[in-house]
Amino acid sequence: MSAVEQQPADASLSSNSSSSFEVVEADAANKYEAVVPHWFYCKVTDSRERWIPFSTQDSEKLEAAQKMRKDDEELVVPISGGRYDVHLKQRQCYAVYWEEEVSEVRRCTWFYKGEKDNKYVPYSESFSEELEEAYMIAVTLDEWKKKLESPNREIIILHNPKLMVHYHPVTVSDDWGSSSAEQGRPRTVKRGVENISVDIHSGEPEQIDHLVFVVHGIGPACDIRFRSIIQCVNDFRAVSLSMLQAHFRKAQEQQQIGRVEFLPVNWHSRLHSTGVDVDLERITLPSINRLRHFINDTILDVFFYNSATYCQTIVDTVASEMNRLYLLFLQRNPDYKGGVSIAGHSLGSLILFDLLTNQKASSEDEDGKEKSSQMGASRGADASGVKEILEKLELSEYSTVFEKEKMDRQALLLCTEQNLKDMGIPLGPRMKILHYISSERETQVSANYPQLIYKPAIFFAFGSPIGMFLTVRGVKRIDPSYSLPTCKGFFNIFHPFDPVAYRIEPMIVPDVEFEPMLLPHHKGRKRMHLELKEGLTRMSMDLKNNLLGSLRVAWQSFTRAPLPAVEAASTESEAESQNCSDGQTEVKPNEPPAAAAAAKEEASPINVGMLNGGHRIDYVLQEKPIESFNEYLFALQGHLCYWESEDTVLLVLKEIYQTQGIMLDQPLQ
Repeated sequence: MSAVEQQPADASLSSNSSSSFEVVEADAANKYEAVVPHWFYCKVTDSRERWIPFSTQDSEKLEAAQKMRKDDEELVVPISGGRYDVHLKQRQCYAVYWEEEVSEVRRCTWFYKGEKDNKYVPYSESFSEELEEAYMIAVTLDEWKKKLESPNREIIILHNPKLMVHYHPVTVSDDWGSSSAEQGRPRTVKRGVENISVDIHSGEPEQIDHLVFVVHGIGPACDIRFRSIIQCVNDFRAVSLSMLQAHFRKAQEQQQIGRVEFLPVNWHSRLHSTGVDVDLERITLPSINRLRHFINDTILDVFFYNSATYCQTIVDTVASEMNRLYLLFLQRNPDYKGGVSIAGHSLGSLILFDLLTNQKASSEDEDGKEKSSQMGASRGADASGVKEILEKLELSEYSTVFEKEKMDRQALLLCTEQNLKDMGIPLGPRMKILHYISSERETQVSANYPQLIYKPAIFFAFGSPIGMFLTVRGVKRIDPSYSLPTCKGFFNIFHPFDPVAYRIEPMIVPDVEFEPMLLPHHKGRKRMHLELKEGLTRMSMDLKNNLLGSLRVAWQSFTRAPLPAVEAASTESEAESQNCSDGQTEVKPNEPPAAAAAAKEEASPINVGMLNGGHRIDYVLQEKPIESFNEYLFALQGHLCYWESEDTVLLVLKEIYQTQGIMLDQPLQ
């Protein structure tokens, strides 16, 4: 066969192969794959709906339950770490531990771009099924340009797999008053959550290692954005998850840890539901209405806590709410074996401190703690100090009478004049004792402090005024041997510009001046502007010392009589030997001042008492570079910064996991 005769055969073979490839491509293009659904919930804020995706973990859990569910069966699926329950039949999400508006839940597959914020909004489940069916037919038969009408009479056109639009009808009025519907600006339609821009978190570890109750301060708003304690604690929890991934990665990879659960405790709404707001409204002046309403809703909480009536309401609410949350948590997590800690912000920390100081230690803990049942040296008398009180009042001869009645300090403060008269105390001594009792009662609000049903491991105070309130109550000093009856740890954490925060350590060690512990940055070391500031301060001090030293040497050489060269040489050798001997006790010139300070601190550690088990109590955050320009401008922000502070969260996690023997991957410097 000639070459000329072979050409048509080759050409026909080539055309057949190309057509077969086109068939394969067409079959691949017409192959339909079902859409993967993702579950969303609707958050309504100021009458605006915002659809937020569940985490991948929660969405898969809901989808699996949906496939298992029968038509009329009601399944309840716990999501978000067990803090919410989704009722699948009702398609609603309920908060478990606190009161919150019920959210609509939707199984989403198709989305259209919103009109105002350009965020994608999911179609209803029924209409999404219609869209999916039309899409399947279009892909299978390769027939596009399909039109569908939504329940709101809006038109959706499927041009091709990558171009689908949603037309929203716009009503137009002419000059004669008649109106007509026209197609407005088209909106993009997307199929599947993977084709829209939305952040979807992977989820939270199922294992809970520790439980922390968080009590808010004054007012219903807890940060600069006027958010509730629930939203702020949500941020605190989210930061804790990121800190666990960054600083406890080894322990997570070895499955030694899960996560720490933070639950908010709300007492403000209970206090203001007593009818006190109505009473305040009657006496509030009409001028500057918003400012007066803000003061009534926030700052007056401090005065309420100093009132005997409302103080009882507040402490009862906080204690009962924490006990309720604890029991509910154990009911939903029956295998939980971890510990419990508590944290308080601002006034909330003072409420917790008063609660903890009035807890009763169990019988096995009472041995060796008799001295620490009260603040002892703070007011000059402890629980067993009735004899000392009588000596102070120059009434020692009546100590046997009180011993016979088995009277301790707490019982003495509850005595009335009739009680003392029944004990046979004469009028003069009786008046002295009653005067002492009344003065002692004024130093602290009288309340019947309820008992917690658990022993907190650690107490964290954020931006706390505890030190100020104790001073105002007449507590000048805290006995170094004092510790909280049922809580071993206490950390006082504050921002340097926080106007509400006060220190605790100077009340324990009043005779020694020392700085609070500086919290390291969560990425290590100090912030750069602080290191620069310290470097400049150190350099200026060195220049100042060198200048003064040079002037001193010049003045001495000017005033000193001239000596022979041999004598001068011997004087220099003596001076060198003297400097060498002095250098044994002083810091070496080339040794860094920070290392010298650290060595000095290690050589003589500061004894801050047993309030935190012998460890430091006061911890100060590092201010941000922009905050260092004006302290007053960022004072309010300094009091409300703790909820999103990585450094604060990292200290909380470090101390909690340290009780379990788990350390950071790398110690922070």
